[in-house]
Amino acid sequence: MKTVGKESSRTYTTIALCFVVALLEGMDLQSAGIAAPGIAARFGLSSTMMGAVFSASILGLLPGALGGGWLADRVGRKRVLIGAVALFGLFSIATAQVWDLNSLLAARFLTGVGLGAALPNLIALSSEAADARSRGIAVSLMYCGVPLGGALAALVGMAGFASGWQSVFYVGGMAPLLVAPLLALCLPESAAFREQQNAGGGGASSMRVSLRQGLFQEGAATPTLLLWISYFFTLMVVYMLLNWLPTLLVGQGFTRPQAGVVQILFNLGGATGSLLLGLLLDRWRPPALVALTYAGILAALAGLGLSETVGSMRLAGFAAGFFAIGGQLVLYALAPLFYPTSVRATGVGAAVAIGRLGSMSGPLVAGQMLAMGTGATGLLLASAPGIVVAAAAVFYLLGQRRAEGVPV
Repeated sequence: MKTVGKESSRTYTTIALCFVVALLEGMDLQSAGIAAPGIAARFGLSSTMMGAVFSASILGLLPGALGGGWLADRVGRKRVLIGAVALFGLFSIATAQVWDLNSLLAARFLTGVGLGAALPNLIALSSEAADARSRGIAVSLMYCGVPLGGALAALVGMAGFASGWQSVFYVGGMAPLLVAPLLALCLPESAAFREQQNAGGGGASSMRVSLRQGLFQEGAATPTLLLWISYFFTLMVVYMLLNWLPTLLVGQGFTRPQAGVVQILFNLGGATGSLLLGLLLDRWRPPALVALTYAGILAALAGLGLSETVGSMRLAGFAAGFFAIGGQLVLYALAPLFYPTSVRATGVGAAVAIGRLGSMSGPLVAGQMLAMGTGATGLLLASAPGIVVAAAAVFYLLGQRRAEGVPV
């Protein structure tokens, strides 16, 4: 009984600390979008240039996720997570000190490297801390910190607007630097990782073999590629909304305070969706949950593009966060199931990295389309085909597992 209590304490501690890091990650992921009007005014940036600023941090997420996942399978999830948190804290502060567009792009890229390295380790730690029946809710409890962090960033931006756009980056940088020592003292290393290391599975040679076999051989290539497709298109839409939603709403005739409220509701919807969809993932059959999630994303995009009143836009913003960010959570919770412990962080990191290509392209494409005069409505409705492709990839993946006799 004592052992069970000790294991439960480790599980709760892991999820709680991972939630705190996810909260900080969510703050920084949306800080550039919230500070965008001030940044554009300070440096005289066009919408295309702002798209490049948004994409710089997302570009950094790509090598961060790949490198962070790969390194974590060799030296441990905890060590890499602490380094990642310190890295994105330092360069968030550096963002507030930039002097031109090039220094801004460099600071956002390096911030993204830290953010990218953190996420696969948060997913692996949360997933490995819980038993098989509770992994969905464990990952969802951790991940709901991301949209809550985005809502917190919006509040910081609104409260600190008079002191300049830099305030959101100072807050988003100091907090991680304070949390990193707490992780070093209190965060338990993954028990699954420690068991694998003790069994002698941590060598460099065996890791290279495990990586090839785990991601692309012995029937794993199809699940890996389908996960990558679904991650790419889902995150493309999510990050377009994360970065451009306030600007899109202002372009539709809403005031900046109204846009700020919708942004907060988008993030609160994301937190709610992460929790509820995570609960349902442990109780429903995944195909039914995936159908609900992607149908909800399509409906929310239509609502954002077609709403004309403040009330309907608030509802659409909440629904968009609920299903888009919640759908991202469903993907994050499903991915660890396809990989063994020896390559789990690497496999999840690779999927997250591919998703980051979609994350990077979303803001860039949005900036180009807006510069061409497409308008907010046309941009949002043009996102629908990518969501259909993502849903089809997940459905096919789940169908393949069912055909192989694996419960889904």
